[in-house]
Amino acid sequence: MKERAQELKAAARRGSRAAKAAEEEAAVLAKITEMSDGDRIMAERLHAIVKAEAPGLAPKLWYGMPSYAKDGKVVCFFQSAQKFNTRYATLGFSDKANLDQGSVWATSYALTELTADGEARIGALVKQAAS
Repeated sequence: MKERAQELKAAARRGSRAAKAAEEEAAVLAKITEMSDGDRIMAERLHAIVKAEAPGLAPKLWYGMPSYAKDGKVVCFFQSAQKFNTRYATLGFSDKANLDQGSVWATSYALTELTADGEARIGALVKQAAS
């Protein structure tokens, strides 16, 4: 919660829209750099996938986690395993993500490593979520 309060204070101080977007992406990249090797590698790759597959999503910190937003609302986010002392990292989607399939669908995915197949699946999910 403290990280979220700091994020909101920093957002209130920023100037133009372009400057705000650049600062938010820099904050996301800085947070990724702080992660342990396994989480950092996945977060860097996930960042590249989101930028390629859903360029309309804007990187921003959300509760201290890298996230990607559309019109200011978080669509997807990355939780490092280290931050929550769990055995796997998580790719999560908010209720703003366009992933609806019938009456039941997944909103988070466990990540232990990113293979080519996993990256392709994530790319498709992110693209659909942002649509």
